[in-house]
Amino acid sequence: MSFAGRTVVVTGGTRGIGAAITSAFLAEGARVLASYHSNDAAAEAFAADSDAAEGQLTLHRFDVADAAAVEAFWGEIEEAETSVDALVNNSGIRSDSLLATMNLSEWQRVIDTNLTGSYLMSKHAVLNMMRQRYGRILFVTSPAGRFGFEGQGNYAASKAGQVGLMRSLCKEVARRKITVNCVSPGFIATELIADLPEDLAKEYKRSVPMRRFGEPSEVADAVLFLASERASYVTGTTLEVTGGL
Repeated sequence: MSFAGRTVVVTGGTRGIGAAITSAFLAEGARVLASYHSNDAAAEAFAADSDAAEGQLTLHRFDVADAAAVEAFWGEIEEAETSVDALVNNSGIRSDSLLATMNLSEWQRVIDTNLTGSYLMSKHAVLNMMRQRYGRILFVTSPAGRFGFEGQGNYAASKAGQVGLMRSLCKEVARRKITVNCVSPGFIATELIADLPEDLAKEYKRSVPMRRFGEPSEVADAVLFLASERASYVTGTTLEVTGGL
């Protein structure tokens, strides 16, 4: 699945699953514009460790929930007359709390980043892709949107919202040869779940039929397929990478 000559945008693309996705695209020859929110040290370390050829990887610091910042990012792309072939909406955060004690800021921050950020990035991506009559838009969602987990009402709502957004958007852009899909990783060994108590982590692992957490590279492989030309007739679907969860 060569991506030579293709331009890909990956939000949250310098850590965890996002870093694995960025690395996978780079390995297949893509030019990747990877965004991150604020961790300069992690972003710079990722860039230094990557095997990208010169000019293949570009880092962009902005908040996907900030409409003005997102518009400025896409404005630079338009000014450079760059055609984006794939967008991976990977930026995501958690702020766990029981709903009865969850304050408004905890709710809003997760919804803004995970769902509103996906809307803002996809809106601009569609406008870019429609001109070339080609594109791939992906959302990295979660089984939490389907199952729900205690203390994650805000996270589950944001992830379920991504699936609904995907199903509507895919119908709007199908005739322009733009596909829209979700990849739904289960428990993946990243820092997003590193703060789970040991007993809870063991309980979650027992709930997975494969009896292990997944690796970021296993999610990246699924993303690459859906972003490739080989997935030309796959749209409006959610590919689960959950070990059978």
